[in-house]
Amino acid sequence: MRIGRLPRLSFFVRRMAQSALLIVVLICLNFLLIHLAPGDPVYLLAGQSGDAAYYEFIRHKFGLDQPLVTQLGIYLSNVARGDLGFSLGFQQPVSAVILSRVPATLLLMGSALVVSAVAGVWLGVRAAQKQGSTVDRAIVAGSVISDSIPSFCLGQAALLVFSLWLNLFPAQGFADAGANLSGLDYWLDVVSHLVLPATTLAIVQIAVTIRLTRTQMISTLNEDYVRTARAKGVSEGGVLYRHGLRNALLPIVTTFGGEVGMLLSGAALIETVFAYPGIGRLLLEAVAMRDYPVLLGLMLMTSVTVVIANLLTDLCYSLLDPRIVTR
Repeated sequence: MRIGRLPRLSFFVRRMAQSALLIVVLICLNFLLIHLAPGDPVYLLAGQSGDAAYYEFIRHKFGLDQPLVTQLGIYLSNVARGDLGFSLGFQQPVSAVILSRVPATLLLMGSALVVSAVAGVWLGVRAAQKQGSTVDRAIVAGSVISDSIPSFCLGQAALLVFSLWLNLFPAQGFADAGANLSGLDYWLDVVSHLVLPATTLAIVQIAVTIRLTRTQMISTLNEDYVRTARAKGVSEGGVLYRHGLRNALLPIVTTFGGEVGMLLSGAALIETVFAYPGIGRLLLEAVAMRDYPVLLGLMLMTSVTVVIANLLTDLCYSLLDPRIVTR
């Protein structure tokens, strides 16, 4: 029993060490890229009408006059202590600014990920089951169309049709601030505001899952053990999901780790279109204000999220195929 656990533990420790090193490298790259970009955040703090002496005072106060390497060392030291700095634009601690937007984005991304995963896998299985039929061609064509439409165009179309014309869903925001709702009524209002942005974000991401599931299922359904299961009288649902999908899941699960990063990048546009108060919208606001600390905090959070998602994806492999852990 102990021998079986050692490879599992060593694999986990090795992946954790690799992830920690990767996060440090990403912090350094993000810091250098942001600080080497054109623009000066001092003008955000001091305004456009200050004199040279006042600008130098602001630079010295916020440590912007120090060498870039020194600033990087100070930032790494602060991050190690859990201090992400002070927002230049919002005049609040960066951690407070980001945490205030995290729940909305988690709800949006989680909903979109569940919808894209469930719908994408189901449609991919249906397409594989009906290979070459009208259903198969329609699903593949739909996935190609959804993959080719920019998210902001799809979001604006959804706003026009379902919010402005049909008046089925709210046009913007996380909840109706003026309604003073509570309990179940409040959460129903939140869900109604979530439907359009979450569905739009899911549609943009669903195409890859459909095509990959279809390809893997077609290959798996041609295996001998699937023919054997059918010969034994296993139901079609059992053949598709218990024998086919279970053995085709490994490459499909791999895409889910990568989808987290894609969802984060897509959320920036979707949240702007729907005026949704999440991390993506905060990122665009921070870019417009040249708010270095907030940008660095957001990139750090994004990097950690993507790395953790890929780490969890690797660990999920052992549930699908325990042999992978011992390699």
